[in-house]
Amino acid sequence: MEVGREAQYDVFAEEFLDHARDGFYNAHLDRPACLDLLGDVAGLRVLDAACGPGLYAEELVARGAAVVGVDISPQMVELSRRRVPAGEFRVHDLAEPLDWLPDASVDRVLFALAVEYVDDRVALLRELRRVLRPGGALVLSRQHPFGDWLRHGGNYFEPRVVEEVWSRGWRVRYWLSPLEQTCEELRAAGFLVERLLEPRPSPAAEALDPERFERLSREPTGFLAIRAVPDPRHCCQGERP
Repeated sequence: MEVGREAQYDVFAEEFLDHARDGFYNAHLDRPACLDLLGDVAGLRVLDAACGPGLYAEELVARGAAVVGVDISPQMVELSRRRVPAGEFRVHDLAEPLDWLPDASVDRVLFALAVEYVDDRVALLRELRRVLRPGGALVLSRQHPFGDWLRHGGNYFEPRVVEEVWSRGWRVRYWLSPLEQTCEELRAAGFLVERLLEPRPSPAAEALDPERFERLSREPTGFLAIRAVPDPRHCCQGERP
């Protein structure tokens, strides 16, 4: 059982940019939460893992960060390069080691809404920890597992791959997994969970969709975001998955 290495978003990259730029979930739930957990990035080097069309990178550069972005989708990387000329972007499959990044070479790692598409998540998380400098932090967001369970049913605690067709006709395959597993994978990779947020919509979102705003203000059916820091008890430099 696996998701595989297909660049799923490549076929609808431009549509996704239009959707995510100002869309309810991306612009008013996930991005504000992730940026909050990243904190002050001025003067820092940030790895944007699974950078998509560059919407997070654009904001990070505006806040004074030097951004290195990677994505498995060539179309997404091209959109990021156009959107954020100051960033450094490359096509990279996160199932492979980040061999071109030295140990302890970035201050922050952002891994937004993409962990569900990775089959060997512990190996990737170990690699992300390897490239973090001492005192660095990983900010990871994912679909809220409670919302996943409400949609798909079955055994909440059983990790499995599902395929969905989203409202715009986009077909995607990804992992369903409980929150416990995400925390255990972070622990196995040498991270400690510092903060966990269950984002509620920003006030500006109420005007976009009052009904959705009200529902997501009381139900955990959107996303969750985690800030994790390297566990000093685990040595990671030179380590490979």
